[in-house]
Amino acid sequence: EVQLQASGGGLVQAGGSLRLSCVASGLSFDDYAIGWFRQVPGKAREAVACIDKAGSTYYDDSVKGRFTISRDKAKNTVTLQMNGLQPEDTAVYSCAARRSDTTRYDIWGQGTQVTVSS
Repeated sequence: EVQLQASGGGLVQAGGSLRLSCVASGLSFDDYAIGWFRQVPGKAREAVACIDKAGSTYYDDSVKGRFTISRDKAKNTVTLQMNGLQPEDTAVYSCAARRSDTTRYDIWGQGTQVTVSS
């Protein structure tokens, strides 16, 4: 069974840092891209960052230079290091997986709340 387990959210002051982890089971990073998404109540979910099977990364403009996505194949874990957090980064963050030959993320982990106080 393919599963994603996200963790690492919490409450932090503006300017602070958090590290989110997404542990994958039942899939290989050689075949899947992993993405981090966030959603605020009443707004559409937005893509934050992703890393494809080749290790190439993508970032939304709003987080470029502040967030870093990386992966550890041995631990089957994708990490989102978030620095310089701002109140507008407050959201529920989720990780998701898509097969490398598709564009649709169809495997989702549970969300983890990130709250940034001003």
